[in-house]
Amino acid sequence: MTLRNAVPWVAGLFLAASTALAMTGPSTPPPPPPTSQPGIPGMSSSGNAQPTARQEAEQSYALAYEEVGKAKKDLEEGKTKNAEKKFRRALERCEKAVSFDERYHEAWNLLGFTARKTGDYDKAFKAYERCLTIKPDYAPAREYLGEAWLEKGDAVKARAQLLWLERLEAVEEAKTLRSALDAWAAVHPDSTGAPAASPSRADSGAVGAGTSGN
Repeated sequence: MTLRNAVPWVAGLFLAASTALAMTGPSTPPPPPPTSQPGIPGMSSSGNAQPTARQEAEQSYALAYEEVGKAKKDLEEGKTKNAEKKFRRALERCEKAVSFDERYHEAWNLLGFTARKTGDYDKAFKAYERCLTIKPDYAPAREYLGEAWLEKGDAVKARAQLLWLERLEAVEEAKTLRSALDAWAAVHPDSTGAPAASPSRADSGAVGAGTSGN
């Protein structure tokens, strides 16, 4: 990429970086790749190459990530309706990203996150399933999937994802999901949900029992 082509993206990278500073921790979707420098849509053959599908996908992911950051800030300020609108815009950006590159597992994970935030759990579970089919050891998606199951009241399936995280030695993600499970158990003391069995190597590609139907 020439210096002239890179200039419009310098500001974008700074914006993404500033958003990331406000969105740290295992319960935050991973930021766009720092080396991502997607091209500008509409460029043509005056010596500038068209962006690749992956670059287009990364651009959409970066924009979705920025919208999530703005939505989280709105939530902190009590602006629930504004936050919901931004989460919906982020969801649309994620859907665009995976339409460009259906193997972009980070985008599938963020799609699941934003779908949850808009209340569409069917879409969220399907997105996490796609993400983990592509990359079964992707710890952020396993943590989110566990949280989603807890939000649906299924502690057994949430614990299955915790076991995955422990097996993957994903310390921070496991800590976060374990805390969520403990909080859920405190509110539901009569729950009969038993800890799930540890996943076997033969099942390493599975998302978790029951996810495909949601």
